[in-house]
Amino acid sequence: MRPSYPTSPVQESYISTIFKLLYDINDSHPPHRLYSQYIMSPLSPLTISRTNLRARVEPYIGRLEQIRKIALIYWVLKSLIYSYRHVRARGVLGVANEFQNAIKSIVVRLMLSLPSSRAKLGSEISKMRSQLREKLAPTTYPDGVTLTTVKSLPAQGRSKEWLESEWTNLKKLERGDVDNGRVSGAVYHGGEELNAVINEAMARFIVTNPLHPDVFPGVRKMESEIISICLNLYNGPNGAGTTTSGGTESILMAVKTYRDWARETKNISHPEMVVPSSAHAAFWKASEYFKIKLHVIPIDQKTRKANVKAVKRAINPNTIMIVGSAPNFPDGAIDDIPALGALAKRHNIGLHVDCCLGSFIMPFLEKAGFGDGVPLFDFRVEGVTSISCDTHKYAFCPKGSSVIMYRSAELRRYQYYVITDWSGGLYASPSMAGSRPGAVLAGAWAVLNYIGADGYTESCRNIVSAARHFASELKSRSIFTENLYILGDPKASVVAFSSKTLNIYAVGDEMGKKGWHLSALGAGGGLHMAFTRLTAQSVDKLLSDLEAVVIELKKGNKPDAPQGDMVALYGLGQTSVGPHVIGKLAEVFLDTLYE
Repeated sequence: MRPSYPTSPVQESYISTIFKLLYDINDSHPPHRLYSQYIMSPLSPLTISRTNLRARVEPYIGRLEQIRKIALIYWVLKSLIYSYRHVRARGVLGVANEFQNAIKSIVVRLMLSLPSSRAKLGSEISKMRSQLREKLAPTTYPDGVTLTTVKSLPAQGRSKEWLESEWTNLKKLERGDVDNGRVSGAVYHGGEELNAVINEAMARFIVTNPLHPDVFPGVRKMESEIISICLNLYNGPNGAGTTTSGGTESILMAVKTYRDWARETKNISHPEMVVPSSAHAAFWKASEYFKIKLHVIPIDQKTRKANVKAVKRAINPNTIMIVGSAPNFPDGAIDDIPALGALAKRHNIGLHVDCCLGSFIMPFLEKAGFGDGVPLFDFRVEGVTSISCDTHKYAFCPKGSSVIMYRSAELRRYQYYVITDWSGGLYASPSMAGSRPGAVLAGAWAVLNYIGADGYTESCRNIVSAARHFASELKSRSIFTENLYILGDPKASVVAFSSKTLNIYAVGDEMGKKGWHLSALGAGGGLHMAFTRLTAQSVDKLLSDLEAVVIELKKGNKPDAPQGDMVALYGLGQTSVGPHVIGKLAEVFLDTLYE
């Protein structure tokens, strides 16, 4: 029996009026039927009392409360797990330092936001911008150099003679010490004879594009062979790889590959990776690009190698990869790749070995007679799953050529990008780029075949001999042993050093005045020299100039000398406001490049 629900006289009058109107509009639905069927239904808002409503809703409120509690517990547990993993990876002191640095950063930003500070900072930035323009984008040129400023297309095409004149003058702007072997790294010169081979190869394939292998099958063949050569050098003949535009892209592609692999095979939606602080900056870039949490592990201060125990502590169920270098960029140390490989294998995660700098030095160390104390670093280590190698460094290939290698073709597939429902048709590319210069691949292929294994062995022998001679002198000459010390135990082409008695950046500035360009290191301070084919011929001059600089600075003969660029920049970086201001200066530097 349906229960009755009392209504007030006002409700009855209101309802009767409505149904009289409804009856007049459509007499096919008698009002009494609608009234009894819909209005007086227990579900009608007009018939549900407050008490009745509460009785019906209370069970749902109880369930919602349970859901809310479960969600809160889940959030708390998730936060606790996240915090535990974070503290485990960094250690209590590391987390405390992070917190302290975060507070400092907030305070500095607040200070710099004050009108007086903002005005002063703006003035300093403006001054630095002017100095950078004068250095990098001058409007006046040295004597004998006349250049035309081109801001838009000429109304009519220029003559070849005009172009040759501009090329000649533009070339004069380069530092004269580039070809004299006074620059750390940067210029990986294989000789004029090799340059002629590169030029001819690139000229023959100048319009080619690997994006269209059906149109340019020769370029496809050359690219495939470049990759095979590198895989064999790194003892991975059954592996796979692709070419890229440089070391940074090779590293970016490796990180992207592990992210996608872990997402598909492990269902990891919040990926993390573990890198030593000595790893290349491209891993930080990849972390930001691909939204991967980065655990940065301090290195062993004595050996300068990755701290394997700290890496182990940082690995958790969300870890997709760990990283080792052979050698690292800052000080040339070679990480313990076998130990890292064992970790990677145990946890079923990727191990990427960055050999961008080692490129065609590391695989030839043993043949060149320098295999002593060098650990395995390639695919012979079971846990190694990918390796990056810059062919445009010690392989002397044209700039813009690098190779990323994987243990298997299956893993490489996670690097690809494929879209099947694009309105322009099927699109697939192996790396970041779509179109790529086939001419660079032709140049690289020509170089690898022209030099050959014997040539690279000899090149490795000359370069590493120079690096080891330099390191040996730093350890034996009294003027050096009293004032400088080598960072780690360099085995390849890079030697880094610092000082406990001198401002090491002042050493760098004074060497700069003598025409040398040494690389300045952050995080503790230091300089390094990446020996190349050119600098290997100048090692004795480097040592004599360095000795003279150390003696001069030790005497303190230049108390009133203005600060050099290294001292000013890296000294600022060690102040409380340094990181923020240096970041702004870096942006100004990049802006200036395009003026």
